[in-house]
Amino acid sequence: MKIVLFGHAGQLGARLQTVLAARAEVRGFDRAQLDIADLPRLRAMLAAERPDVIVNAAAYTAVDQAESDPAGAARINAEAPRAMAEAAADLGALLVHYSTDYVFDGAASEPYTEDSVAAPVSVYGQTKLAGEQAIRASGAAHLILRTAWLYSNHGKNFLKTMLRLAGERDELRVVADQIGCPTYSDLVADATDDILTRMYECGALRADCVGTYHVACGGIVSWHGFAQKIMELAGKTQVRVMPITTAEYPMPARRPAYSVLDCGKLARVFGIRLPSWEDALQQCLNERERVEQR
Repeated sequence: MKIVLFGHAGQLGARLQTVLAARAEVRGFDRAQLDIADLPRLRAMLAAERPDVIVNAAAYTAVDQAESDPAGAARINAEAPRAMAEAAADLGALLVHYSTDYVFDGAASEPYTEDSVAAPVSVYGQTKLAGEQAIRASGAAHLILRTAWLYSNHGKNFLKTMLRLAGERDELRVVADQIGCPTYSDLVADATDDILTRMYECGALRADCVGTYHVACGGIVSWHGFAQKIMELAGKTQVRVMPITTAEYPMPARRPAYSVLDCGKLARVFGIRLPSWEDALQQCLNERERVEQR
């Protein structure tokens, strides 16, 4: 099996590069090697490589910047996935694409399923939804894996920001009225590998399992609650974490107030269930400690 992986240097892609390389030949690309916004070059590369699976872990994730750069966000989050999907359809390949809880408006009071109506409230969410729609319309075999509140020990993310600030300040002010499910990105990569195992367990692609799935850790928490747990598990309990409202921390892009994902379909179809966000956070911090001790 040959896999082309986009975004292989990112927090999700770095782990994907490692786990997928154990099963297949993986050709990883980051932006320096191939800018997926360059659609002619993207199409030419895929036609030349002829992969069995295309994994797209690249995205325009600067949520606030997207508000002033909608065209740039659309090229990466919508137009590039469309080109990948069209190439996958031509090649008979599977496209694995990652999307986001930000396709929802946050007005719900119970977890969103894959069939819940998407109504994004930000440019970022709108472009990610447009990418999903383009993939579905292409006719390509695909897996759209929506995840949420990703963090890891790699790249830029909430966990690393909180740990850095804890070394600089005695008090942190964190939004307490946005609710979601923090997800350790290494677990999403591992789940992707498990999904591919099941998709090809008979040697050929199981077309009955294609579609959209939610892949996130279990449980529900606010950013404030997440930050409190980070301080507790990291042994930084001297840092006070104070709750604030979204209105007290205005940002260019609106965030959904509630974006918890129901991952029951993933468990029913593939038998995969990620651990609670608390256990996942402990796992991530344990890995961080192991790396620091080397």
